[in-house]
Amino acid sequence: MRKKSAACIALTLCVAAAGCGCSAGEEENVFTGETPERPAWQANLDAVDPAVYTDIDELDLEPGTYISVIGKTENTPYWQQVRAGVEQAAEDINERLGYSGADEVKVLYNAPADGEDIDEQVNILDEEMSRYPDVIAIASIDENASSVQFDLAIGNGIQIVAFDSGNSYQGIQCTCMTDNAAAAKTGAEKLCEAIGDSGEVALFVHDSVSGNARERADAFRQEIEADHPGVTVAETIYLDQLDELKRKAAAEELGVSAEELAQWSEAASGLESEPGDDAEAVPEEAEEENSSISEEAKTRLEDIDALASGMSDEEAAAYYLGKHPDLKGCFGVNDESVLLAAQAVESLEKTDAVTVMGFDAGKEQISALEDGSIDGLVVQNPFGMGYATVVAAARTALEIGNEAVVDTGYTWVDLSNLEDENVQAMLYE
Repeated sequence: MRKKSAACIALTLCVAAAGCGCSAGEEENVFTGETPERPAWQANLDAVDPAVYTDIDELDLEPGTYISVIGKTENTPYWQQVRAGVEQAAEDINERLGYSGADEVKVLYNAPADGEDIDEQVNILDEEMSRYPDVIAIASIDENASSVQFDLAIGNGIQIVAFDSGNSYQGIQCTCMTDNAAAAKTGAEKLCEAIGDSGEVALFVHDSVSGNARERADAFRQEIEADHPGVTVAETIYLDQLDELKRKAAAEELGVSAEELAQWSEAASGLESEPGDDAEAVPEEAEEENSSISEEAKTRLEDIDALASGMSDEEAAAYYLGKHPDLKGCFGVNDESVLLAAQAVESLEKTDAVTVMGFDAGKEQISALEDGSIDGLVVQNPFGMGYATVVAAARTALEIGNEAVVDTGYTWVDLSNLEDENVQAMLYE
């Protein structure tokens, strides 16, 4: 009888203890009016679609997994934000998995040091392949430059993910990027609205070889042609062709036609090449003719090159814009190109007459927006892009499937919404 009573007492105490435990737990979970702190960069992740590319909960990577991320450059605000997103994703993954030291998932960001240097990027790719990472994520400067390396990588079990810019290679597992066509279309619509859907505009494009430059320039032109018949793209300036544009401008200033410049440059180039078997086969009469042309070219080209070498990028851009006295707008498809457009317009003293819009929002672009030299910006999401790229690479390593394209988002920014919280989160400063 006593044993039974003791058991009842013990049971009663356990129930009471359990009740106290529940009560204590409830008190701990009572809402106090405070919400968990939201990371400053969470808005950047919210813009990524599909949202699974910001979710690290299922990324159970093996200790020591190596993901190599190769960008286009490392020194601009845009690419610094890409890198920040890459490093945040790596930190979050390692924290969730409890990895440290040699067990950490290694995510290494590399990029050309100065500008978008194709050769340097290919060299970085070669070096990273020799380290045998599990996945390489690359923002290709030239969408057609690395097919041989990609073949070798995949042959050695290294999968490829792309980001920022599309790539023509068929074996890409996933591409994390801005919807370039939609973003450029938005920019074209905003510019046409600002100039009253009438007049000439100039397009500034950062290069002639990358996928994102081509997509944005094409989408901008297509929007103009399809829906804005009163607007004409009167000039397109490619920043990777500025040296040649300077030579042409200098030639025009010195009264040399484009045809003469091309002819003399070709002749001079032929003289500079090393003699070989082909040179021996050239008839004597042809040699004399080339010598005569090249002698003229030497003198005139020296004058042209001297004038061109003293010309800044801003001066060259202003020279070509000056050919269009009725110009009403300029649009730059990346951070560098929109700044150059604004500087060229300012040097012509036409800031009040020519509307300048474009892509990206680093410190210099925002300052130009605030002082009125830039009128509106398509702002991408480089932090979210970097984060999503690491997630895509991790999913590739785990073979759990990927979307072909991940939209990392963009927003439109002008003075009317610059101070909005969701806009501030997207700026690159």
